[in-house]
Amino acid sequence: MTGTIKKLVAERGFGFISREGEEKELFFHSKDLSGVTFEELKEGDTLSFEVVDTDKGPAAKNVTRA
Repeated sequence: MTGTIKKLVAERGFGFISREGEEKELFFHSKDLSGVTFEELKEGDTLSFEVVDTDKGPAAKNVTRA
């Protein structure tokens, strides 16, 4: 699945991904990045990821640049 970084919260190491056709943004954490560091990302970047269910709702895992 792919999406675009909508918001980054650098001081906390997480962000939100906007997915086409989905109203709710998807959470991702810097620990779930693969092949890219959090510092290399910027809002508007396109990412590829898997969606998993967590106790706080859906989240992105195995996040890479698309």
